[in-house]
Amino acid sequence: MTDYDVLRVFCGPGGGYGNELGVVREGSVMPDRAERQEFAAKLGFSETVFVDDPERGVIDIYTPTLRLPFAGHPCVGVGWLLDVPELVTPAGVVGVRLDGEFSWIEARAEWAPPRTLRRYGSAAEVDALAVPPSGEWIYAWAWEDEAGGRVRARAFPGRNDGIEEDEATGAAALLLTQQLGRALNITQGVGSQILTAPQPNDWVEVGGRVHLER
Repeated sequence: MTDYDVLRVFCGPGGGYGNELGVVREGSVMPDRAERQEFAAKLGFSETVFVDDPERGVIDIYTPTLRLPFAGHPCVGVGWLLDVPELVTPAGVVGVRLDGEFSWIEARAEWAPPRTLRRYGSAAEVDALAVPPSGEWIYAWAWEDEAGGRVRARAFPGRNDGIEEDEATGAAALLLTQQLGRALNITQGVGSQILTAPQPNDWVEVGGRVHLER
């Protein structure tokens, strides 16, 4: 078995929860895309990252079924792990900064995969949602405190990757931030936390806590 790290990204204030991420630090051991896709499917994480150049931050991102040009929680996690100022993805160059307990990336909403952002009337409605039928990728959200920018959210990938609910999704948070045009403090899934802030020229910062699981 190829060596890989497991991170939890967008952990809650107590260090729990977060979305698991597989990271193959030596991407050169598995250069073939088909082999990488097979390995990502075998691991079964919502995303797995292959590091092709740790000094320059060149990375390659896969879900269990497809290759992604960009994804939020993999970039936040790998940015923290490599401690580099930027990551090079097929979508573009992602800025990285570490600020105390938070790891931040700066990216563009146009890089994110399409998501249906579906607003509900209350956090309780979001909490009560059943997993929807397969097909559409839905980011369900509601204000917990609109004045304070606090959001309750859940993510349903439509079972496209065999995943019924995604615990924490940076790309969807990025899209919601661009749509609303303001900084957000998002509680997603069981207890993950995602922070965002719009930046000039259509850039968005997305940040969270990262924990090395193994």
